[in-house]
Amino acid sequence: MTTLITICDTCKRDGWNPYEASQTDGELLAAMVESAAESVAGVETRRHACLMGCSHGCNVAIQSEGKLTYVLGRFAPEAEAATGIAEYARLHAESENGQVPFKQWPLAIKGHFVSRIPTLPNKGI
Repeated sequence: MTTLITICDTCKRDGWNPYEASQTDGELLAAMVESAAESVAGVETRRHACLMGCSHGCNVAIQSEGKLTYVLGRFAPEAEAATGIAEYARLHAESENGQVPFKQWPLAIKGHFVSRIPTLPNKGI
């Protein structure tokens, strides 16, 4: 089953200046995550405008049908963050329910979890 990384491409971190930057911080991070996840089996990416986590951008969601969803934030648009996000998504994809043991978390994503969203009940919703 595929794990999807949804990247907010409208995120702007504190200090972002539209007169100095041609892209948002989210667009920069999205490009890096897309590149980092390109060859990761079981992982796909998509961009989305505003995940409503503006006070702690840059934000991503890691999700897959029938598994826990995780929202992560407070990332700088840097290669290390992108690589950590892609690696965590790989581990999420390989897990049974989306939960990855803490000891396996890439260092780059530790301290960046915003929320964990339970799976929807299978009741025809």
